[in-house]
Amino acid sequence: MRAAVQALLDAGLEGVKWQAAVNGHRPGCAGSWDPIHLGRYVWSPFDLIGDMLRGTKGIMMDMYQRPDKLQEAMERIAPIVIDEAIGRANASGCPVIFMPLHKGTGGFMSSKQFETFYWPTLKKVMMGLIDEGLVPMPFAEGDYMPRLETIKDIPRGKVIWHFEAMDMAKAKKVLGNNACIAGNLPVSVLCTGTPQEVKEGCRRLIETCAHGGGYILTGAASINEGNPDNLRAMMEAAKEYGVYK
Repeated sequence: MRAAVQALLDAGLEGVKWQAAVNGHRPGCAGSWDPIHLGRYVWSPFDLIGDMLRGTKGIMMDMYQRPDKLQEAMERIAPIVIDEAIGRANASGCPVIFMPLHKGTGGFMSSKQFETFYWPTLKKVMMGLIDEGLVPMPFAEGDYMPRLETIKDIPRGKVIWHFEAMDMAKAKKVLGNNACIAGNLPVSVLCTGTPQEVKEGCRRLIETCAHGGGYILTGAASINEGNPDNLRAMMEAAKEYGVYK
């Protein structure tokens, strides 16, 4: 028990050191408008209820058993989410608001359910952030291919869509003239691939998505650890291929 408690304490102290190091770089990043989102995130109303209040099974049953109450709850939560995001943005000085989208993925709910239960209040939150001069950066977890035509219903140049599992050519075609897109070098490549495979994957993404601007090269999702040489290869690819001519 003593060893376990000490390990937790050591981990907490390392976390404090890491946070201090990150905070030390923030002023310079803010000056170059680097979209660091650490500490500035909010959930969609559906995910907030499903993750924190009702649970996944509960909210899925609610869509069938009490849809009106579920929608009323999400409408009430939406202004709270907006206010929370504004407070976090003001505290950090960064206008980019990261929004991990958990339960709106294709295969988890139908397109009709997405358009009925998920998108209306997510859009309301995003528009609330935009009206305050903030930049929503939703992270579309899973398969958002079935959602592309729906999610482009946001004013031009106001949102950054970060995709995990996505045909990026299709995303560029549908959203390229409307929104910034980010992603989606596979985590498997970053973790287990060679530096050359990483560099080649980045090259393909840049050639597919960067034409005309509005693309951020990044991984499909975050990773806890990996090969530093692969990260260097990703940075080298961005410098070599990510130059507009």
